[in-house]
Amino acid sequence: MKKVRITQIRSGIGRPQDQKDTLKSLNLRKMHQSVEVDIENPSVAGMVEKVKHLLKIEEI
Repeated sequence: MKKVRITQIRSGIGRPQDQKDTLKSLNLRKMHQSVEVDIENPSVAGMVEKVKHLLKIEEI
C-alpha cells in the first residue's frame, strides 16, 4: 500500500466547480489541512492528479 499525505496549499476560491468538488471528496475543507490517502486506488489517484496544482504531496 502506497500512502501519501496531501496538504491543500492553495485556495479553491475562483476555481471551477468540479475542482471544488474534488477537494471536498478528498476531505480537504480548509487551507493547510492534511489527509493521508492510499494513492494506489485509481479513483483517488485521478482526483489528486486533477487538483495537484492546489496540493502539496508527500510520501509517507
